[in-house]
Amino acid sequence: MKFLWDCALGLLVVTGGLLGLTLPFGKLATAAGVPAMVWAFVISLGAGGVLLCVLLLRGQRIQFTAHKLRYFFITAAVSYAVPNLLMFSAIPHLGAGYTGIMFTLSPVITLVFSILLRVRRPNMLGIVGIAVGFVGAVMVAATRGEAGQPADFFWVAMGLLIPVSLAAGNIYRTVDWPEGTGPIELAVGSHLASATLLLVGILALFGVKAFAPLGGVPLVVLAQVASASAMFAFFFRLQAVGGPVYLSQIGYVAAAVGLFAGTIFLGEHYQLLTWVGAIIITAGVFITTKAQSRKA
Repeated sequence: MKFLWDCALGLLVVTGGLLGLTLPFGKLATAAGVPAMVWAFVISLGAGGVLLCVLLLRGQRIQFTAHKLRYFFITAAVSYAVPNLLMFSAIPHLGAGYTGIMFTLSPVITLVFSILLRVRRPNMLGIVGIAVGFVGAVMVAATRGEAGQPADFFWVAMGLLIPVSLAAGNIYRTVDWPEGTGPIELAVGSHLASATLLLVGILALFGVKAFAPLGGVPLVVLAQVASASAMFAFFFRLQAVGGPVYLSQIGYVAAAVGLFAGTIFLGEHYQLLTWVGAIIITAGVFITTKAQSRKA
């Protein structure tokens, strides 16, 4: 475990794989009538609660400061509440696999934000990678979800906003990381902040009755909480070890898990153009990663 905790590649595979499980779990939950905002709340409360217990058992406490509170709530909104709400709202319309492909755009958009915010300067290879990833994204967007069930362009646009929000979160968490703070403490604070924001929204929009459908999928709830808790512990460690652009590649692993899980276990079917576009996006990811390593 210590080797995994210090290995960027191992953390990438584990974190991306656990993130990918969120897609089929989310489709099962929303198909059972669980509102998207409620399922996003389950993930944040479950992950934050379990990791808080781990933190307390280790004899540690969250030290609240103005900086940390700002970090918790901005990270909660940009990295968790918004992308999860978009994802679980889009999955019933686009399919788990198609929505997962949107994660593959996160590395390219993260690099674009890095360039625009002057976190890092572009080189020619990086620009080529961004262009290739964009071409793949256009191809995937054109297929509009599952074969024979084209979704409205509105839901395709909502899906495309997922990697934009994730990329913004990748940059913010690196730039504003509170000095001397460990990854589990940040995961706990951010997720409990996200759960707070989502709970306020649920009660204001739907009321307590919105939680009733959770009783129909107890095993899915338990599986989701377990995988999310493990994923976010590794997530913040990967942020510290690999940096924002490397971290964003969890989208590639998550997309592969979501696409194959949707196809094999959930009976989803996608056009050839969707698969080709996903491969082209992947090529763009590898090019941008190569550009990053050359720059380093």
